[in-house]
Parts: sequence; C-alpha cells; structure tokens
Amino acid sequence: MPKNFTTGYNIFFAALICVFWSILVSASAVSLKDRQEANKQFDRQRNILFATGLVKADEDISREGMIKKYEEKIRPYVIALKTGEVQKDIQPASFDQRFASSDASLSTKAPDNAAKVARLPNNALVYHVVDGEKVESVVVPVKGMGLWSTMYGYLALDADTTTILGVAFYEHGETPGLGGEISNPKWTAKWVKRKIFNEQFEPVFAVKKGGAGSVAEDPHNVDAITGATLTSNGVTNTIQFWLGESGYGPYLKRFREGGR
Repeated sequence: MPKNFTTGYNIFFAALICVFWSILVSASAVSLKDRQEANKQFDRQRNILFATGLVKADEDISREGMIKKYEEKIRPYVIALKTGEVQKDIQPASFDQRFASSDASLSTKAPDNAAKVARLPNNALVYHVVDGEKVESVVVPVKGMGLWSTMYGYLALDADTTTILGVAFYEHGETPGLGGEISNPKWTAKWVKRKIFNEQFEPVFAVKKGGAGSVAEDPHNVDAITGATLTSNGVTNTIQFWLGESGYGPYLKRFREGGR
C-alpha cells in the first residue's frame, strides 16, 4: 500500500469493506430463507416417510416423488398435549414444535424424567398415514438425551397404537460407529412389529443390553447397540417418556377410543 495513505483512510477503507460484506451476507441470508425453509420442510417429510416405511432409506426416489407421496399419504395435526384433542385453529404447516418447547409462554416445565426433557410444548404435532378416509397408522415426534446429545426422531405406530411400524432418528450428535448407529437403517429395521405397550397400555418398550429375542418371544425389546450402552438407555428413556402420560399417551388413548 502506498505510504501516502493516511491512517484515517485505512480505517475508512477497512470499515467500508466490512459494511459491504455485511450487506452481502445479510442479503444472501434473506434471499435464501425461502429455500432453507423448503429444505427443512422436505427433510421433515422425508424422515416421516422413512419412519413409516412408505419410503426405504436406500430407495431410488426423487425429491418430487417423495413430496408427492407425502402429500398423498400423510395428514398432520396439532394436538393439545395434555388432553390429546386436535387443535383445529392451529395450522400444522406453521407450527414449530421445537420452538414451542423452548418458549416459556408456549410450554410448561416437564416432570423429572430419565429422558432429560426439560420442557413440554402445550401443543404438539402428530401425523396420520391414510388410505382414503382410513387411518392406517400414526407418527409422533420424539426427542431425548443420549450420551452426548439430544436425539430427535419419528416413531410410527400401527392403528392399534402399540405395534411399531418403524422409527427414524434424523438428528443427533452421538459417536459415529457406536451411538451414531441409532440412525442406521439396519438397526432401526429391528424395531418393526415390536410392541410399545403392555396389556395395560403402559410403555414398556426397551433397548435391551445382551440382545432381544424374536418378536414372538420378546415383543417389547430390541437389541441394544454394541458399545453404546448409554445411548441405548437414552433411546429407551426417550420412547417410554414420549409414549407415556406426559407425552402422547393421552392422544393415543383418544385415538384408540375413536376420538381422532
């Protein structure tokens, strides 16, 4: 830089560069917001389809094909978590359950729980898988602590509300090759046809250390992940919490009784 440039000029030039890049970054963020929201929505739809088994993780299907299948087969609803009643005045497309869980005005303190869920949203999402007017299955979001992170997933249940059709953990920070196996389709495939509830509709499903038997012999358990005991325990705690009375238990009871 020439020596005749003053200190004031140098400061002005540096400030001008900072302002220019700040404006550019801000403009990019605003212009890409709609695309980011569309990608978030598609990721949610895709993982719901994975959980239900309507789309396999290794299936060769386009983004457009997935969206079409979701729109044909999935119906989202917002429910009051405490009662299970559908909230017809809240549009599912605009409802952000994760935000609601973190906002004190939209949530309540959760009771002490092994899943380490801190707050419960007043309202929550559920998804029906439909064939015409018939509801074939129900999907509920779940979240809870593993060893290192909060694990987010979707659990799909048959219309009996207890038989597992599938599960998809789509976000977590567990150790790759160990706890990270919760998102491995080979492991989640072992959940299919297992049972969440006992005859009293108490959530008893567990990830079992030492291995589970066949579905017929050991319907309420699935194999733990080798070398990931704490993550496996976290999955058990998460499922039992969200399928219990503090989670989706009241809604599933209403569903079983025909109050959909």
